[in-house]
Amino acid sequence: MARSRDAEERAEVRLTNLDEDLFDGAQATKRDLVDYLDAVRELFIPVLTDRPLSVIRVLRGQQPFMQKNVPSYTPAFVPTVQVWAESSRREVTYALCNDRRTLLWFANQRAVEYHPALVRVGHPDSQDFLILDIDPPDTKFDVVVHAALLVRAALASAGLEGAVKTSGAKGAHVFVPLETGQSMVDAAAATRAIAARAERLAPELATTAFVKADRGGKVFLDATRAGGATVVAAYSPRARPGAPVSFPVGWDQLADVRPADFTIKTAPGLLRGRDAWRAALPRPQRLPADLIAEGQAIPIARVAAMHEGKRRARARRNEGPATG
Repeated sequence: MARSRDAEERAEVRLTNLDEDLFDGAQATKRDLVDYLDAVRELFIPVLTDRPLSVIRVLRGQQPFMQKNVPSYTPAFVPTVQVWAESSRREVTYALCNDRRTLLWFANQRAVEYHPALVRVGHPDSQDFLILDIDPPDTKFDVVVHAALLVRAALASAGLEGAVKTSGAKGAHVFVPLETGQSMVDAAAATRAIAARAERLAPELATTAFVKADRGGKVFLDATRAGGATVVAAYSPRARPGAPVSFPVGWDQLADVRPADFTIKTAPGLLRGRDAWRAALPRPQRLPADLIAEGQAIPIARVAAMHEGKRRARARRNEGPATG
């Protein structure tokens, strides 16, 4: 029921300031965000359901920020779950976006990006996707396509297959559905192994170096999207110029698209109600034991980078000030 030109109500959610710019450079209004999320809700909500959700909000006149803990004014109809955060040694109360009403409430809160956990409520030790995040050094998407095909070849060498989507920023994500009952530790090890195999296929193009300064201008094959990590969901908008969307792309179409092709204004018409992400995902798969063992021998990137940083710091201290 409309209440004013700049406000309305949907699914018992009061939506306000709809005609304001979404953010600088978005080329879209808050209404455009609401309309997009509502238009794709039957495709988007299943991607988020029962997953502890972090969002990136863009409030008027402020820089984007990530929200994990739900705010105190969160309405009672928004389901929540408490998750222990080892890094901060505290419980975090996450929202679960399981229905239209919750999604519209998030849209009204100017939640632009949606980053669900890799695990579902009730299965805290078993992630259901292996994910490779392909991060280029610049905006050239051709190198992303090449790197994604390297990942696909590495997966094939292990008897696995995945689906690809644009990240909505400048890169891409490759998702491999996993059978239930496989541990996060094994999934993380397998992810490292796939990244290393892909790197070996074209070391002049791709790298697994976690420290940016060590990448030498190559495409980063990020194997850290495991365990307690999150990744932007398929169909999620991004807080980027033009308000692009993380969009499923067929392997045979990847070379012919660019991330900017898919925005909150263009995506609904391209989808026409079809769940392109669900259609692209292969069946859930079992991780081969030899792939897991291979990955177990590869140091965890964040830990290795931390130790290397400490080593370099010690080396600088031991060098002392220059003399002469």
